[in-house]
Amino acid sequence: SRINELIDSESSGSAAGFIGVLDIFGFEVFQTNSFEQLCINFANEMLQQQFNLDTFRFQQAEYEAEGVPWAHIEYEDNAAVIELLAKRRVGAFALLEEECRLQAGSADAF
Repeated sequence: SRINELIDSESSGSAAGFIGVLDIFGFEVFQTNSFEQLCINFANEMLQQQFNLDTFRFQQAEYEAEGVPWAHIEYEDNAAVIELLAKRRVGAFALLEEECRLQAGSADAF
């Protein structure tokens, strides 16, 4: 619920206060997401990203290398969202881990 409070666009007046993580079965739309649900969605998104790499990018590169005619396929790439959560030292998960390691760390400080 802390993430939801931090990005609450209604109270902050910001229209950009939304993080959407697409999992394999679609967007999870709840009034409040738990941290566990965020982790599940993140894991699913990582799986989806790997699937996209294997299926689209690598296959298209192989077709090009072999001279096979093909039509370019556009697909959503949520790499920016994954990076927001997982980037070393500055991603949300890294910052949370750092806060957990502090002796005086707290949810409020995070």
